[in-house]
Amino acid sequence: MKIPTTVLEVLARAETDGPRLILTGTLDRKLYLDTAKVLDAAGGRWNRKERVHLFDGDAAAIIEPVILTGEIVSTRQQFGYFPTPAPVVQQLLGHARVEPGMRVLEPSAGRGAIALAAADAGGLVDCVEIQEQHAAVIGDAHHLNVTVVVADFLTTVPQPVYDRVVMNPPFARQDDIRHVLHAWKAVRPGGLLVAVMSNGVTFRDTPLTREFQALLKAEGGGLHPLPEGAFRESGTGVTTVIAVIPKAP
Repeated sequence: MKIPTTVLEVLARAETDGPRLILTGTLDRKLYLDTAKVLDAAGGRWNRKERVHLFDGDAAAIIEPVILTGEIVSTRQQFGYFPTPAPVVQQLLGHARVEPGMRVLEPSAGRGAIALAAADAGGLVDCVEIQEQHAAVIGDAHHLNVTVVVADFLTTVPQPVYDRVVMNPPFARQDDIRHVLHAWKAVRPGGLLVAVMSNGVTFRDTPLTREFQALLKAEGGGLHPLPEGAFRESGTGVTTVIAVIPKAP
């Protein structure tokens, strides 16, 4: 069940409190009925007395995958580690234009699909990865131009020393924006950040999306849609874009 962007915008604005979901704003009849149909398919039951949609479980956790994928999904996903497919890696590097000798950072590096490709292009790549078993895979590759640190990237203190930051961050609860805003601090003047992000950054209206959009506009960055199903082989139907943000010299 593919969901129109107008309905996704309504869901993104909805307020949640445990199992309760409350629609906000003024909706015309058609938009309300379309939204109610999606909520019903996702398991939300209309409670006339409380005037809320009730879910069996945390409403926010149930609706988040719907917003991210634009579809009703049968299972909840945390949108944490999804390996970057080779075609997406190539598109990221095409935007990043890594040249020999450039210092490159890959936060939330997973098993190094992006990092190793950037190193093969001549970059000197530092990785941060929270899961030891994934970091070990990067280490086992024994690439002379790649180092890896086991840590939660959001707890690190970035220094603006990198020519390129290339990343595929986790998406849950707008973590992609949190990671990108944090990683921006690591880009040196004249450098470039290239990141896979949820398509939600194009239509959600939250403090985080507003902060991200302000950064994108101020720095003259752009968003480049990825094809539908770009991450299907990695086990998710999340709809994605590539953000490209240059930092002024």
